[in-house]
Amino acid sequence: MGKNLLKYNGMSKLLILLVVLTVVQGTAIIVQAYMLSKAIVGLFNGKSSSEIFYATIFFIIAFICRYIINSIKQKYSERFADLAVSELKMKVLDKLFKLGPRFTKKNGTGNIVTLIMEGSVQLKQYLEIVPAKMINLAIITPLVVLYIFFVDKLSAIILIVTFPILIVFMILLGLAAKKKADKQWKVYRLLSNHFTDSLRGLETLKYLGISRNHIHQIDHVSERYRKATMSTLKVAFLSSFALDLFTMLSIATVAVFLGLRLIEGEILFSPALTILILAPEYFLPVREVGTDYHATLNGQEAGKAMQAVLEEHEFTDSIDTTIEDWKSHSFLKLKDITVEIDKDTPVVLKDINVSFNGFQKIGIVGESGSGKSTLIDLIGGFLEPSKGEINISGKDFSHLQLKDWQKQLLYIPQHPYIFSKTLSENIRFYQPNASMEEVIKACEEAGLSSLLNELPNGLEEKIGEGGRSLSGGQNQRIALARAFLEKRQILLLDEPTSHLDIETEFELKKTMLTLFENKLVFLATHRLHWMKDMDLILVMKEGNLVEVGTHKELMTKNGHYCHLITS
Repeated sequence: MGKNLLKYNGMSKLLILLVVLTVVQGTAIIVQAYMLSKAIVGLFNGKSSSEIFYATIFFIIAFICRYIINSIKQKYSERFADLAVSELKMKVLDKLFKLGPRFTKKNGTGNIVTLIMEGSVQLKQYLEIVPAKMINLAIITPLVVLYIFFVDKLSAIILIVTFPILIVFMILLGLAAKKKADKQWKVYRLLSNHFTDSLRGLETLKYLGISRNHIHQIDHVSERYRKATMSTLKVAFLSSFALDLFTMLSIATVAVFLGLRLIEGEILFSPALTILILAPEYFLPVREVGTDYHATLNGQEAGKAMQAVLEEHEFTDSIDTTIEDWKSHSFLKLKDITVEIDKDTPVVLKDINVSFNGFQKIGIVGESGSGKSTLIDLIGGFLEPSKGEINISGKDFSHLQLKDWQKQLLYIPQHPYIFSKTLSENIRFYQPNASMEEVIKACEEAGLSSLLNELPNGLEEKIGEGGRSLSGGQNQRIALARAFLEKRQILLLDEPTSHLDIETEFELKKTMLTLFENKLVFLATHRLHWMKDMDLILVMKEGNLVEVGTHKELMTKNGHYCHLITS
């Protein structure tokens, strides 16, 4: 059983319950075998049906008890798996929100989506099966062999000696299967990322007329995945074959010795038959573990991957984390802020000193790699500064990964995610209990009225994967509708229109400027026409804040900003 299992809430209680129920179940198995052999021996000796009546009744009761307990164990295991996976998913999602878009980009969007969606299903299967099966192995197998030992020591010794041999072969084959499964998991993640990126770039490929050429690349990745899967299945089938073969040989060995000793008169028919009935029960738990090991291996790996996300570096806690809602008199000061992502990489932000007051529209410009996105991530609380201080309305903080701060933020990325749900459910992402009137108003404010008129089912039209496809501009308007509905006071926008054509961007601009009213807005962009509408412009160059001012002030200086405008 994996060490990570004990990290799930409620696992200890489940294990205690499974232990108690399994002890009763093991007792029922022994009673069942004893009563069955007693009834069969009675018939063999010529007794009438009435004489074996009680043995038959007890056999039926033990049989029913065994499978009722098994159903109860399965029910509780399924309930625990549902709750544990749901809780873990929420923790992982919460952690991903804290880690921010930088972590998602680093690990691959396809990988994260696969982990949350498919990995959760596989983890649920793992939690439903593995704890119960391992408890069976830990209790039923020793209980059965202990009973056999008191009935016939020689048969018990044969079973005890053959069991480690079986385990050794299982371990060897299991390690080979795990190695193959790990390799397959990596290929699977590669395929997921490749598939997601292919979908995103399909329109561009079609526009360039090279979409058909991309078929060969998809075929190549798919073929690699097929080979990895088949290679894993070969080892899994070999493991199952070896498990069944050694189990059969062990039982056959017990049966041969019992038969010879019956002939010699060294053992009676009734205990010999009881032992022969119990021998398969002795090996059944280990066979089930071996069979389910491969079925749950991906779930175990998914659980480890989710735990690894939760164990990602946490920021140093501040003493006082209470922050008031952002208002017109609030201010944010960054003092000597430096950000170093890794020790082996260059500093991405160097000695940033700047302050923001009340409701302002802040433009952040600079060449690619100048630190625009890093500054957005820092303000969003997704990055912790290596040194420097952050002051919000008179309170000092070492970082901004604070609940009171982040609940006031709304992040609009370059490619907002559209869920495979209805249009209204997508808009209600942050406010699931919003009324239909509020959703319609948000649609009007975001300029979605024309789209609503085109959709046959209006707000109930399914969009996203498996639904109606939308353009990049329409997806961005849905993100804006979410923002209008949410009404948070601080907006972070990282290149929100860089993937749109100029005409679509200008259509969105009026809507976005309306959204920016009475808010603190940080807009990182390459599109410099936005800067005339900004109250303050931050000009970044190689991680340094080289200029601060309005469009007019910076143009008068004839510095780096002016160079960006004219180049």
